[in-house]
Amino acid sequence: MSDAPANAEPDPRARPPRPQYGEYATPEEQRSRIREPASWQVEAIAPIMTDAPAGGIPSPPVVAEKRQRPIDRIITFALLAYGLVNVIASIPAFLDYGTYADTMLGVMGVDAQLSDPAAGKPWAIAAAVVLVIGWCLTAALSVWNMRRGRLTWWIPLVGGIVFSLTAGGLMVAPLMNDPAVWQALLDSTRL
Repeated sequence: MSDAPANAEPDPRARPPRPQYGEYATPEEQRSRIREPASWQVEAIAPIMTDAPAGGIPSPPVVAEKRQRPIDRIITFALLAYGLVNVIASIPAFLDYGTYADTMLGVMGVDAQLSDPAAGKPWAIAAAVVLVIGWCLTAALSVWNMRRGRLTWWIPLVGGIVFSLTAGGLMVAPLMNDPAVWQALLDSTRL
């Protein structure tokens, strides 16, 4: 049988190992000492976390902040309003081309009249259409830029200059194509 006496202390090497991982600890003590979740804990959580990206919870999408520029808005709308008033006032003047041509020649100091004032009517209609379409495009581009928070005051300014010069060129074309008016312009520059 065994060589050891019955009341003798058992061999320490023969004892079962002491608990090393907190088998006798309470669940609260275990949770406080666990640095990583156990495999049985990860399996219970895994279905919840499958929808989340690997990097963790994503931050909300970054939306470009619209810059609030009240002065820019005021100037933009003031320039658009000024342009609209000019477009509305110019259309009746353009459509009466004979009176417009006489006024232009009087301002330039030229004593001449168009030989065919009706020939300027299509040019005047084209100039009026250019002004209306130009103002609409300028207003649409200004509002589009303003909604994106961009600086906008320069758009009505540039649009007004470009479309006014284009319409002015269309209105002057019939004056330059009339030989009598052209000769009168040349004569007035020689003085």
